[in-house]
Amino acid sequence: MGTDIGVTSGAIATVLEFAAREHPREACGLLLGRAGVIERAQPCANVAADPLRHFEIDPAALIAAHRAERAGGEALIGYWHSHPEGHPLPSATDCEHASGDGRVWAIAAAGEVTFWRDGPGGFEALSTRVSGM
Repeated sequence: MGTDIGVTSGAIATVLEFAAREHPREACGLLLGRAGVIERAQPCANVAADPLRHFEIDPAALIAAHRAERAGGEALIGYWHSHPEGHPLPSATDCEHASGDGRVWAIAAAGEVTFWRDGPGGFEALSTRVSGM
């Protein structure tokens, strides 16, 4: 797995916009694309019991994304969420819930978005190649 990821400026803008709109609640969603490039960030409902401190992506949105991918649609590259009062780094809670599945996590905080690979040894910072889509 590489240490960089392609992402569109539109996907980054969507994450930042939705994170600002949901503040002070944590916002969350899916990272979708093709050929390992994040083309789109899809906002999803945060169904966590305490959305001011945690996030849980609506399971129906996850199931729909997996079904669409199997049917030839966009690939589910990863997930995104915000840290409304924190830093754009994986928190202790993020690390506890990591699965090591190789998917990408984007974290929005303080007006920026960082990208991380959820690898077997924990989160690995990714550099981004931003394209204007």
